Amino acid sequence: MRRVSRAAVAGAATAALALTVSACGGTSNESSSADGDGKSKGIAIAYDVGGQGDQSFNDAAFAGMQKAEKEFGYEGNDVEPKDGESDADKVQRLTSMAKQGYNPVVGVGYAYAPAVKEAAAKFPDTTFGIVDDSTIKAKNVADLVFSEQEASYLAGVAAAKASKTRHVGFVGGVDVPLIHKFEAGFAQGAKDTDPKIKVERQYLTETADEGGFTSPDKGKAAAEAQLEKGADVVYHAAGLSGQGTIEAAAKAKKWAIGVDSDQYEQKPLAAYKKYILTSATKDVSKAVFNLAKSVQDGKPATGVLRGDLKSGEVALSDSNPEYANDKKIQEAVKKAEEGIIGGSIKVQEKP
Repeated sequence: MRRVSRAAVAGAATAALALTVSACGGTSNESSSADGDGKSKGIAIAYDVGGQGDQSFNDAAFAGMQKAEKEFGYEGNDVEPKDGESDADKVQRLTSMAKQGYNPVVGVGYAYAPAVKEAAAKFPDTTFGIVDDSTIKAKNVADLVFSEQEASYLAGVAAAKASKTRHVGFVGGVDVPLIHKFEAGFAQGAKDTDPKIKVERQYLTETADEGGFTSPDKGKAAAEAQLEKGADVVYHAAGLSGQGTIEAAAKAKKWAIGVDSDQYEQKPLAAYKKYILTSATKDVSKAVFNLAKSVQDGKPATGVLRGDLKSGEVALSDSNPEYANDKKIQEAVKKAEEGIIGGSIKVQEKP
């Protein structure tokens, strides 16, 4: 598998753009999306801030690519973001991938929306995917989105049942609509379970450029503040910053709830796993793999592709035996899950 450094990406992407402009005047549509034999070179993914190693959804996307590589016998391509990059940088990256013959090309994160829209228009024969955005309406774009608020509701139920102080906390990486869904579901689930519970809420930054998803120190400080106020369960939706949240909870010997991937099972967090109650997961890996499979099968999936509790693409992990064997929590979570799937519980998407 070919990994590309951030510095190398900048040079390669710029060179690719220069080639496109000189050859086509910068205006013609591109249609090449495969090698000379007409077959795709494989899937390519462009990471969001935090990159590979975030123990969150970037790593989940990578796992989906790995599965596709193994099953289809090709070598994919994954590229790291640059610090402080612009939409133009993202366009160059996606354009370079498509021009090399990768198909599908996936942008991981809502920040790729403008770039995916522009690159998809240039390469109509290439399938593009974007994780966590549903705004792009194009015949060759798959919007890979999830009902994060549903899994977050279950996290709120579990937190309320696990709390001894009737006081829990939420740490969001960046103050944007996507993360509002996590907050809304968590707070609703906690309060539906215990109307008198107190829910602390804090966002680390207003924009991703300020490091809301990439600063474990910020996540740690936010969690420490909530724990000092009396919270004994803290849920994060903060990407790499969430590692700091989990560390703070573990050091205080309180519960943390992870996000996106099953963080109890992640090696970099092994020192804290005893205090990771559960994680509100979304199966980015499955979504990425399924998109690659649809292209491989000659029937590219496009449009809004949503994963939810009913499809099994969002859930609570049960790797921690203490969580899995707690009948009180399990019964409450199961009842809530049945209510959401059956329609008797309507989960809010906004706080």
